[in-house]
Amino acid sequence: MDNGDAPVPAGRRRGRFALLAVAGILTGTAAVSIGFAVTDRAGKPPRPDASAAAPAATASPARATKPGELTSGPLMASSPPTRVSIPSLKATAAIVALGLRADGAMEVPDSATDVGWFTKAPTPGALGPAVLAGHVNWKGRRGTFFDLGKLSVGAGITVNRQDGSTAMFTVSKVEQYPKDDFPTDEVYGATDHSALRLITCGGAFDDATQHYRDNVIVYARLAHAHVA
Repeated sequence: MDNGDAPVPAGRRRGRFALLAVAGILTGTAAVSIGFAVTDRAGKPPRPDASAAAPAATASPARATKPGELTSGPLMASSPPTRVSIPSLKATAAIVALGLRADGAMEVPDSATDVGWFTKAPTPGALGPAVLAGHVNWKGRRGTFFDLGKLSVGAGITVNRQDGSTAMFTVSKVEQYPKDDFPTDEVYGATDHSALRLITCGGAFDDATQHYRDNVIVYARLAHAHVA
């Protein structure tokens, strides 16, 4: 994407500084641009690890829970995601694995088009919050999550999985947070259902820090599970 020709979302800036900020190289700058090398509401870096994520489920796909059980809604066995599609945004992308950097921050995708799955969190469809992160733009190119903030409650998100199954999620809310107030517990904390979080940059671009000031976070939960 050439930022000089393509539309820029509200609150984002054109020009030299914006291009520099979204270069997206795998450094501290890139980590901050998606929003993980920042401080959370307790003033601590949000450094998720396996203990912060809910355990992966081993239940059969589309197993409906019964009243009184500790989980709600359909669940799927664990299987790594391979592709994500958001029909209302006409967005689709391959999914790559993201781990942790040496400083404890989450890695970020190294292209505008790829979306990353955080491997320390559950797989999409399993019990707990699966986390997918992508760029709003990167090295002057429009990112897959460029329009993420425009998603509406009730919109669908489809995740294809390595075992040939498909997890279909429904958006429950879309929020924007300052990067120094990242909601770590809400994003990574355990849930009683199969959840999905999509994360990208948002808000105004800060010339002084060369970063976007906010994060856009989409919250969704599993609505349907299709077996292979």
